[in-house]
Amino acid sequence: MVRNVNRATGVNPFALCRCADMGDTPVNPADLADSMQRIERFVDDVCSSGIVPLFVGGDHLSTLPVMRAISKHVGPLGMVHIDAHTDTWDSYFDGQKYTHGTPFRRAIEEGILDPNRTVQIGIRGALYADGDDCWGRDQGIRVIDFDEYKRLGVEQVLRETRARVGSQATYVSFDIDVLDPAYAPGTGTPEIGGMTTYEAQCLVRGLEGITCVGADVVEVSPPFDTSGNTALAAATLMFEILCVAAGTVSKANS
Repeated sequence: MVRNVNRATGVNPFALCRCADMGDTPVNPADLADSMQRIERFVDDVCSSGIVPLFVGGDHLSTLPVMRAISKHVGPLGMVHIDAHTDTWDSYFDGQKYTHGTPFRRAIEEGILDPNRTVQIGIRGALYADGDDCWGRDQGIRVIDFDEYKRLGVEQVLRETRARVGSQATYVSFDIDVLDPAYAPGTGTPEIGGMTTYEAQCLVRGLEGITCVGADVVEVSPPFDTSGNTALAAATLMFEILCVAAGTVSKANS
């Protein structure tokens, strides 16, 4: 159901650059730390070959080793983070530092993510405690929750986002739970009151022109959605991001 040419933008990513499915990253199902090391080594090899990687997967923690590897080649990253949650908590599950809710706090602490070039879009849902959202803002992240997104409109949000990340190396991380669960119930932490699939497509398309050095679509769990709608949404949004990334590669090679 995902074809070659983006009808809305006219982009054919497969004509702009060579695209390939490189298969699964290696993981160790019994050891989280070892899995992260394996993912980082795999991505490091990919980047060493001059490839701009686009990943799809589950737990948002998997983004951290990907960013670690990419940053070795391009330095600290800016980020466009599209998600229902900020994922900047310090710990989860009784003190665990490496979970789906902590990757970007760890990335900032490690110096691989520049908070002043980071925009988080679509944040919503209840919090565990007062101040849960404060840490990222205090570091300099621009957090645009979904209520503000609706007030500003997509064009204003995109103008601010492009100005924020500038022309430097930028990572795009798309958590499928930014979509309302009416469109994507196949995820671990659904939040009502979210984006439509069309809103998400318009937002991603508007990132054209940024320097995309890597990207992902995460928190996708097809077994949670027997209709197949979540998988279709994820695959289609991967294609939208691929169109943006292909523009970066084509510009670099021209």
